[in-house]
Amino acid sequence: MTDAFDAWKQWHERRVETVSAPYGPLALTATHWAEDYPDGRLPDIPGVWVAEADGVVLTAADGDGLTVDGLPFVGEVRLAADLGAEAESRVAVGEKRLVVLVREGVWGVRVFDPESDGRRAFRGIEATPYDPRWAVPGTFTPYGDTRIVRVGNADGRERGLGLAGELAFTLDGQELTLQVAQQGDGVLWAVFADATSGVSSFRFRFLYPAAPDAEGRTVVDLNRAQLPPCAFADHFICPFPPPGNTLGAAVEAGERAVV
Repeated sequence: MTDAFDAWKQWHERRVETVSAPYGPLALTATHWAEDYPDGRLPDIPGVWVAEADGVVLTAADGDGLTVDGLPFVGEVRLAADLGAEAESRVAVGEKRLVVLVREGVWGVRVFDPESDGRRAFRGIEATPYDPRWAVPGTFTPYGDTRIVRVGNADGRERGLGLAGELAFTLDGQELTLQVAQQGDGVLWAVFADATSGVSSFRFRFLYPAAPDAEGRTVVDLNRAQLPPCAFADHFICPFPPPGNTLGAAVEAGERAVV
């Protein structure tokens, strides 16, 4: 119990550090989709940003103050999506990082500002202390082929969510299941809501159970249910829970709210 609590405490502390980092989720101040700005002029961002099929073409002039790969930039450059840490994105203006992204063929640019109001106001993450009853065995059953379901996103648009299989577990005698995605390293990802959602916790949460073993066994540790990025900044596009992922049980565990 002590080891498990200490591990959870370290996890919680790392989460607070991660979200409050200079270019963490709290620093996001805007997400602009290029298709909404045919002239390539994004609000409050210098340069001209034109989306093409395979990337974004950025044109910068003298006085724009943009840097690319850490060097002052004037001219034209083709940008692919930034796949690494936001702090390492190719384009910046002052201390702001301009992060190129693509979702279902639609290109956009995000602005991460270390001086954001969200970072200034942040006081922590409200989370329920570790309780062993919320960590239970789970069994992952893959679908075979990834199933794409269309779900609403936090920005009001609908996008596809790829689901790899079903995660079954028992909580307080109740048999429950979640549809889950699976990341490249095997770690599972569930987007779920429960009876506390929108009441004593955020309207939905994420959970990342460890990669299952050869027999599909893993641990469903709801102590590590975490707030989605859109709980920290309105400009994220988090997917809502897919059908069947709203649990009737009250999960009084994990992260609950931003404070």
